[in-house]
Amino acid sequence: MAQTFPYAFDMRLAPIWWPLGARQGRDGVTLTDDGMFEATYGRFAVRTPVGNIASAESTGPYNPLKAVGLRLSMSDSGLTMGTTGASGVCVTFHEKVPRVIGLRAHRGLTVTVADPDGLVEALGFGADR
Repeated sequence: MAQTFPYAFDMRLAPIWWPLGARQGRDGVTLTDDGMFEATYGRFAVRTPVGNIASAESTGPYNPLKAVGLRLSMSDSGLTMGTTGASGVCVTFHEKVPRVIGLRAHRGLTVTVADPDGLVEALGFGADR
């Protein structure tokens, strides 16, 4: 059965994520029945097989001014889909995923889901691993 992990939306930071199209009740991460990892953020999306995920770990807190919005790390081509500075999950990939923004494919993705530990566990990278 598919599992959905919605983002944690900090309403105080809506002026950053709202114009990019991120919405409560619609955006977040879904692990599909056919073994795909899908992260949406407004009209932007990352889709890759779960088997392409090399690691996943809970991270944060973050500086909201650096982590909220659709962000690109210029140093390592990582992508952030951020809606809060509280916490999230950093996911790295075996094979880079097609670019969402910027000029290069992405080797990692940070998502600010409401249940970071639950997503890490669902991906198979929990404490018992």
